[in-house]
Amino acid sequence: MTAVTGTRAPAPAVEAPTRSARRRSEPAAALDRPTVSFELFPPRDLDAAPRLWSTVRELEAAEPDFVSVTYGASGRTRQTTRALVTRLLRETTLNPIAHLTCVGTSRAEVATIVEEFLDEGVRSFLALRGDPPAGQADWQPHPDGVDTAAGLVELLREIEHRRCAGSPAQAVRARVRPLSVAVAAFPRGNHATGGTRQQDVQALLAKQEAGADFAITQVFFDAEAYLGLVAEARRAGVTIPIVPGIIPTTDPARLLRVQELTGVPVPRSLLELLGSVDDPAERHRRGIRASVDLVDGVLDGGAPGVHVYTFNRHEAALDLLEGADLRGSRATPGTSHPTTSTEPAGDPAAGPTTTPRGNPS
Repeated sequence: MTAVTGTRAPAPAVEAPTRSARRRSEPAAALDRPTVSFELFPPRDLDAAPRLWSTVRELEAAEPDFVSVTYGASGRTRQTTRALVTRLLRETTLNPIAHLTCVGTSRAEVATIVEEFLDEGVRSFLALRGDPPAGQADWQPHPDGVDTAAGLVELLREIEHRRCAGSPAQAVRARVRPLSVAVAAFPRGNHATGGTRQQDVQALLAKQEAGADFAITQVFFDAEAYLGLVAEARRAGVTIPIVPGIIPTTDPARLLRVQELTGVPVPRSLLELLGSVDDPAERHRRGIRASVDLVDGVLDGGAPGVHVYTFNRHEAALDLLEGADLRGSRATPGTSHPTTSTEPAGDPAAGPTTTPRGNPS
């Protein structure tokens, strides 16, 4: 018989609740909700506009902090991006961020584009260098162009300063609604340039010094990729917030297409998890669960929020927020349902066109 010592055995270890579980259990007033934002892209086909607008209204109910609107390589969606951003400003409660690229464009032309956006009331930009035109091996940068994202940030600040200096009214408005400039960050380095994460951190530092306010990352599929980037950036002197960019991992075909575009490998285990079932609803459920785990991982690691790449569809994005308990107060719990369609949701080649692939150098 074992002797009794009078010392109580240690209680079994209890796993710490995930951030989403804590969000459900703690009083709402005690919480500082992480930021929530979405990415949209202008539809290639005007016939798709009504479907996009239905998505916009669904996403609006989640009360995001902002939505970003992509801008095609070399500005190929300039007019449609501007039209969508303008409509979001005029007809919704959303705060749109206009993507802006500068590769292959003269400084004067970039300035004109910026002025157009500012005249429409846009106060937030995502400044990206952008990619050279595909298939043009002999392509050369514009001789009077802006060659880096840091240079684009500087140009945005210069234009705003000039406008405020020339108009007292504009200066007052700028105090009320300051210009906000976001930039891109790459947890595994920029595949488009062959750059390493260390090189991207130095580029991110240059963008901060040029006047960037915060960064949004390219896609990634494990929390450590994001957390490692943040740790390395902080050691290098980067202090601006770095928001993780998240793709709801429900569509294997889309994930492989994103891998092709960005060079970010999709974990084989994730593809096997999704590919091992034939039922679309079950595949969707598994994908959302994996995405929620990723969101919890980055938020538990200190991320300020999440930026969700929607591919102009709301179902998976809202199911992800529901699973992570990040829905807005106006959203009705349980109203979002897994899609059971076997058709691809949206056009994976159409977007997102700049943030995952945007060149930050």
